[in-house]
Amino acid sequence: MNGAPTPRPAAVPGTTQSPVPAHEVIAYPHPAEGLPPVTDTPAALARAAAALESGVGPIAVDAERASGFRYGQDAYLVQLRREGAGTVLVDPRGAGELSALATALDGPEWVLHAADQDLPCLKALGLCAREMFDTELAARLLGRKHVGLGAVIEQTLGLRLAKDHAAADWSTRPLPESWLVYAALDVELLLPLRDALDQELRSAGRAEWAAQEFAYVLNRPERPSRPDPWRRIPRSGTALRSPRSAAVLRELWAAREELAQQLDVTPSKVLPHRALVAAAVVRPTSQRRLVALREFSSRAARQHQERWWQAVERALALPDNQLPPVHAPLAPGELPQPRSWSRHHPESAAALERVRGTVRERAEQLSIPHELLLGTDAQRHLAWEFGEAEAAGRHVESSVAAVSERLKDLEARPWQVEQIAAPLSAALS
Repeated sequence: MNGAPTPRPAAVPGTTQSPVPAHEVIAYPHPAEGLPPVTDTPAALARAAAALESGVGPIAVDAERASGFRYGQDAYLVQLRREGAGTVLVDPRGAGELSALATALDGPEWVLHAADQDLPCLKALGLCAREMFDTELAARLLGRKHVGLGAVIEQTLGLRLAKDHAAADWSTRPLPESWLVYAALDVELLLPLRDALDQELRSAGRAEWAAQEFAYVLNRPERPSRPDPWRRIPRSGTALRSPRSAAVLRELWAAREELAQQLDVTPSKVLPHRALVAAAVVRPTSQRRLVALREFSSRAARQHQERWWQAVERALALPDNQLPPVHAPLAPGELPQPRSWSRHHPESAAALERVRGTVRERAEQLSIPHELLLGTDAQRHLAWEFGEAEAAGRHVESSVAAVSERLKDLEARPWQVEQIAAPLSAALS
């Protein structure tokens, strides 16, 4: 682009213990082979799919969404890179049917950063991986403190990417060139980064840990939706102190979701969260009083004021026996919030302290995040089982073998069981 030679990765990759020194990091502002054209027609997609299929080795994969702008988590740009094929930028809205691309991607290892963020939207396009390597997960398993893509590339390859458009509205068309440069750079260095991290994992004896984590992320079933999603509106606590206020919040949330989906706009842009909470707290008895609320003063709120009033009116008209409870019902298998355990389940609270302390201590020894050693949900369920058994005067086997089996039931991977079962057995005995 500017005639300057393309910077090259550090001759010796940096590691967790010996990262590339900050003063040696070099800016990497443009794709080495230039910015490829956007693949936004069926003919261009056919050529791109053929090039990717004829390439060699893993495929770097990334996706850009329009979170905060559009309804849902659809992918508006898919970035791909493979040795022998170069970088491909696919506009899934213009490229037509993606089956040829899906075929090209079905088989080779995918290399992603924070795969759990991108896999769902890629799957929705019919693009599915058989195996993958997650550079963020690898960095976490290696004890890196900063695991964003830019930080990991700097520490490992000694190159600095431009990271200016992460929160952009990727549904914009045409996409500005600077955005496309950013998008192309997101996959530009994933393949050499994968190789460097893989070598470090092998040297640290953690390659098998990584393989198990990658397989888990790739193959775990979709989590069931939590009940009453309207209860998770930010700062909704003040609105959840009476059943009638809860009903107002619920009806406004449902009305907002319906309109947001119709308009394909993120719900908070249709009506701010604070407006829902304010209406639920005040419970206005007329449309005039509703729109008089300061939180309903925006043009977007006033544009659909009749819809909002109808929602409030429905909530106010509900008979008492149809009002939602103040406290959310538990989903199947869901536990009460741990903050309530000390009052109502003291034995489980004490067990949780032991479990948490044990996991954190072992995680510190391994220099990894405690939730990576054992997920917080698994920690809670294990403590609950032991605490409630103690409260009921029942005995729960706490041998290493028994704890290992329980951890497996809680979806702990073999490497996690190997690292934490014995310490947990000692803590719970």
